[in-house]
Amino acid sequence: VQLQASGGGLVQAGGSLRLSCAASGRSFSNYMGWFRQAPGKERDFVASIRWSGGSTFYADSVEGRFNISRDNAKKTLYLQMNSLKPDDTAVYYCAARSGIILTTSPLSYDYWGQGTLVTVSS
Repeated sequence: VQLQASGGGLVQAGGSLRLSCAASGRSFSNYMGWFRQAPGKERDFVASIRWSGGSTFYADSVEGRFNISRDNAKKTLYLQMNSLKPDDTAVYYCAARSGIILTTSPLSYDYWGQGTLVTVSS
């Protein structure tokens, strides 16, 4: 699986952005997710979605503000980010996992996109 993330940028606090992640290749992924990494910090889980069925899971820090979705036909993953805060500033990565168990650990994801920078100004 090859993943290509896009949609990052600079936004003021309270604003919105939508990230996209286009998937290609023949490998099948059960889960796809978004992670983020701020400067000097570890890569943290943001949200995940089960490709079949669409069940979602969010980190507490983004619950109610972010929405993860996917378009099966376009093989594209999305992350709609609303009410953005300066603490949301990070490089955002999309990832895919072939395992069948929901997990928030980045170590459990098999494929990664290149990352897209989101900067939220106060």
